[in-house]
Amino acid sequence: MTDVESMHEGLGGVIERFDHVSIAVHDIDVAQALVDLLGGTHIGGGLSHAGDFRWIQFDLPEQGRLEMISPLVEDEDNFLNKYLNEHGEGVHHLTFKVTDIEEAVAKAKELGFTVVGFDDSNAEWKEAFVHPASAHGVLIQLAEFSEE
Repeated sequence: MTDVESMHEGLGGVIERFDHVSIAVHDIDVAQALVDLLGGTHIGGGLSHAGDFRWIQFDLPEQGRLEMISPLVEDEDNFLNKYLNEHGEGVHHLTFKVTDIEEAVAKAKELGFTVVGFDDSNAEWKEAFVHPASAHGVLIQLAEFSEE
């Protein structure tokens, strides 16, 4: 494969699928009305590994998944509080399920994208982010995880 062919392939060889869009909100319970409007069905949720934010995911009819994230701490240095203070509520990131996080990161960097937040410390959930400054203002989460 030539370098040009490799560039056109991008992450196609390691992206399994688009998984979900994540919306940052101050309070998930208040934002639940949006999920109701869209006909969403609760499929799961929990706390971040650090316990600093809560997440809940919803299946949308024939549309994929929606995730809401909200902070549980009032620390101004917390990434989610910073985001909400700077941008307000709204789309925070897009998540793509990858088959191999290390290969996905290597390919993204090879193509000139800035990758941040690489974390493979949890065998069940490995992630990295393509920084919005190199992705036209969109934070892209690359995640390797089991369907279980």
